[in-house]
Amino acid sequence: MFGKKGFGKKATTGAVPASAGAARAEEKDSVPSAAGATTSAAPNDVQQPSAAHRARDEDYYDIKSEIFNALIDAIDLTQLTQLDAESAREEIRDIVNDIIAIKDVAMSIAEQEELLEDICNDILGYGPLEPLLARDDIADIMVNGAERTFIEVNGKIEEAPIRFRDNTQLLNICQRIVSQVGRRVDEASPICDARLPDGSRVNVIAPPLAIDGPALTIRKFKKDRLKLDDLVNFGSITPEGAEILKIIGRVRCNVLISGGTGSGKTTLLNCLTGYIDNDERIITCEDAAELQLQQPHVVRLETRPPNLEGEGEITMRDLVKNCLRMRPDRIIVGEVRGPEAFDLLQAMNTGHDGSMGTLHANSPREAISRLESMITMGGFQLPTKTIREMIVGSVDVIVQASRLRDGSRKITHITEVVGMEGEVVITQDLFVYEVQGEDANGKVIGRHRATGITKPHFWDRARYYGEEVRLAEALERAADNAGDLL
Repeated sequence: MFGKKGFGKKATTGAVPASAGAARAEEKDSVPSAAGATTSAAPNDVQQPSAAHRARDEDYYDIKSEIFNALIDAIDLTQLTQLDAESAREEIRDIVNDIIAIKDVAMSIAEQEELLEDICNDILGYGPLEPLLARDDIADIMVNGAERTFIEVNGKIEEAPIRFRDNTQLLNICQRIVSQVGRRVDEASPICDARLPDGSRVNVIAPPLAIDGPALTIRKFKKDRLKLDDLVNFGSITPEGAEILKIIGRVRCNVLISGGTGSGKTTLLNCLTGYIDNDERIITCEDAAELQLQQPHVVRLETRPPNLEGEGEITMRDLVKNCLRMRPDRIIVGEVRGPEAFDLLQAMNTGHDGSMGTLHANSPREAISRLESMITMGGFQLPTKTIREMIVGSVDVIVQASRLRDGSRKITHITEVVGMEGEVVITQDLFVYEVQGEDANGKVIGRHRATGITKPHFWDRARYYGEEVRLAEALERAADNAGDLL
């Protein structure tokens, strides 16, 4: 899997001279240290790291490359793959310790432990990505070639203290990730969507399309599945609003979750599915399987891209159409982005109540327009009024998720689709989030506000499922409480 780089076929003895590392380090804006910290390119008014410090950083990677190549010469990777993960790590650690002793490399205990962990990750895992994947506070990992990696923490993007040996190592790791779901990424197929074993979404775009080296983007999933009560604790919604959403999920309203990129649509969809009864048959359709439904009767379907000959593609529309032959109670579409919108609306309107999906839009009203556009893009020659009547007859509730300018995520609208007047779709908001301003630290201040609707359009559905008392109480509490500033 790994080629021999940097030092030829056999690893040489001793560490690389500091002057060689310094020459290379002078060309870099950001170089991680031996302890894993990053020295980032600083503004003009901040003192730059010394040449000696940059040389020492570069020496660590030169020594790591030297020992890594010696390990590849000494170990049989085929035999290694037959061992379990813990045994393989112990085998690698023993050989690396022997190589360090033979070469008499001067390293502290902390550096040696870091080196051992790095090399084990390179061979058995995802290399420098491993420490980032282990952190539960990271939402996104964005690798821009071997030298620069960025992460999103608490809604803000910052540079990560890692780097790859070179673009070849980065591409090898990308190939290792996508091969787990039977896909490939190379010059012939340079764009790929995949997922990690925990469901985290992965996108890879490789040269020649990515000019500065492979670009890898990972949308991470939290290890602990979030619930609506967690969103209340985060301030994304009020307790009364969360209660309304629980009832909406329970009484089989057809729901669209609308929002921009990174606004938390999939997280919210996961939360809503938690209130589906265990005796219902659920079928999910996704581009990359990432939903984490907990019910016992779930069938998960995933699209497939075309092969090198351009054949064998299975689209989202193919999956949704096939769902209708699988006797689903509910159909969950990970993201509606094309002509499958028509088939999903048909399913919602023909006995598959409680179906859900997400789509990209900035408001509930825009979500309706996006649905119209996607149906038209599918080549359906239908009058505009007919399409809107189909939307009104299919969609009960639109939930709007937004990522605010301070990085926080809020549920900004819970909106009902009520009906039509002429050719205009009529909606009514049950809850809205109003921005009041921001504090001295740039944090957005606002409040969730109930609009005063005491008998929503899905009241009869709630009564059918015996939830009308609970719904009335939640709406009454929301009307009495204007909402605290959040």
